[in-house]
Amino acid sequence: MENSRYRAFVVNETTPGVFTRSVTEKVISELPAGEVLIRVKYSSLNYKDALSASGNRAVTRTYPHTPGIDAAGLVEESDVGYFQKGDQVIVTSYDLGMNTPGGFGQYIRVPAAWVVKLPSGLTLKQSMIYGTAGFTAGMSVDRLTGSISPGQGEVLVTGATGGVGSVAVGILAKLGYSVTALSGKKDAKGFLENLGAREIMSRNELLEKSDRPILKARWAGVIDTVGGDILAAAIKSTGPLGIVTCCGNVASPELPINLFPFILRGVTLAGIDSQNCPMTLREEIWSRLSEEWKLGSLEALSRKVGLIELDDAIEAILKGQLKGRTVVNLDL
Repeated sequence: MENSRYRAFVVNETTPGVFTRSVTEKVISELPAGEVLIRVKYSSLNYKDALSASGNRAVTRTYPHTPGIDAAGLVEESDVGYFQKGDQVIVTSYDLGMNTPGGFGQYIRVPAAWVVKLPSGLTLKQSMIYGTAGFTAGMSVDRLTGSISPGQGEVLVTGATGGVGSVAVGILAKLGYSVTALSGKKDAKGFLENLGAREIMSRNELLEKSDRPILKARWAGVIDTVGGDILAAAIKSTGPLGIVTCCGNVASPELPINLFPFILRGVTLAGIDSQNCPMTLREEIWSRLSEEWKLGSLEALSRKVGLIELDDAIEAILKGQLKGRTVVNLDL
């Protein structure tokens, strides 16, 4: 088995600061030590994967490298009794695809502590339609729904056509919340309404008068996926005792805001860290994604690509051109 070859999407640094991407053959023996060897069937494309594939040292330190922070497949070998050959499993987060060869290869070898058994309500492909983005959306929904109920008012989801945002819109709508979806894409209306959004808001509308220290209260809760000025404006327009979750910084890692929303309205800002989520909560979120939160529109949320098509998909996600989720079939 150790001498078996497999296909992988590999990023190379050909000269300092110049990176190329190609599908090539690797040998299983080259994988790092780990307790579980997994034959990957599906992965998914996340913004962090695109950064890794572009040579971003904040994500990946050394090259050549195989990105892919998500993987779903079958256990091939296991050194622990909890996992047996043939088990269907999911690996997301931790160091997968960052500084450990990731899910854009047909095999990964990882610590057993990273591995989750596939819930019975999901197929391997469906788990990767969710992937890290859907799991992060689940964590955000869990935090928000623990504080506000559907009847308490509107909920805003920013970056609503992205992976996290689109899943969050769908789950919240399924649970009966009145969802306003924020998007900068002109063609997003039909996509977001099909997910259950009651209103579509433009970035300019949210940012109008956002230079003021506090804005008219509108939101009972917010799931923010982008950070920066948009997160600041969302916080300023959140009502008394509202909750705002924060999980991304694609707009900016800076937060230009004062204390007024927190000390005058009691707004809570809750950070979401899906990478290092404790296993107990991780398994609970996956269980909910497979049962009461499972979206009937999962397939409509996704497009499928093979390893050869990944390069174009990476360029598209970097340019903000993708909607929903991109699933990678490792057998294509």
